[in-house]
Amino acid sequence: MNAIIAGPAFDGDERGDERLSTIIVAGQRPLAGCSWGMSLPDALGWGAMEPNTPASSNSTIPADHPGVSELFAVLAYGEISAFYRLSEDAQMARTLEGKVALASMAAAEMGHFEMLEHALTARGFDIYEAMDPFVRALDNYHASTTPSTWLEALVKAYVGDGIAADFYREIGHSLPAEAAGTVEEVLSQTGHSEFVVHEVQRAIAASNRDKDRLMLWGRRLLGEAITQAQFVLAQREALTDLVISASGDLNGVVALFDRMQKMHAERMAVLGLV
Repeated sequence: MNAIIAGPAFDGDERGDERLSTIIVAGQRPLAGCSWGMSLPDALGWGAMEPNTPASSNSTIPADHPGVSELFAVLAYGEISAFYRLSEDAQMARTLEGKVALASMAAAEMGHFEMLEHALTARGFDIYEAMDPFVRALDNYHASTTPSTWLEALVKAYVGDGIAADFYREIGHSLPAEAAGTVEEVLSQTGHSEFVVHEVQRAIAASNRDKDRLMLWGRRLLGEAITQAQFVLAQREALTDLVISASGDLNGVVALFDRMQKMHAERMAVLGLV
């Protein structure tokens, strides 16, 4: 899974201006006092986590809401991007086990992409046309968070992708059952979490310098993801409507950002980056 991203801006109006100002506050306010601790909820399906809220059979969001298709499209590009990124990052692995671990994660991402392709086709969309508005922004995110070391690649796979998964899963819980099931399955386990945790913990136990660098790296991943979330909510009108409907109102969007940062802190704690 990949970063929360944005596409081209829609024409501004008073409602859009209100959203933008509220979303910026939601995204920036908690960053100043981020504390790292707690247990893993695991947005990627890795390890122990609190039970997810099941998809509501009484969802008020219509199955044909255009934001659902936009959600599938951004997820699809996220999955195919993750496939290529993980395949490339595997070349930095220090061991054969590491190469296989990331290659297996990449294979899972491709499976998720194919699932979304089927879902979008069933809704009457060409997946490549649907993904196109999201390509540039997501590529820019990855360009700004390209790992320079094997450990940074592992933290990005475990922590960075989890931030985006939290965002999408929060929306997915409020969708009609079929759409919610698709989102949940796409965000399901990609595997090898134990390997990632062990590899990072072993490295930081041997080097405080690595620990300090990875803590800063984790903060950077969070900041970049929050920035992208601000844009996706402020600039994609159908998806914005979907998120606000799923959250209840703009206050719910603020609460969503708060929960995302709490879960990020929990993942950092599992890796020992506190």
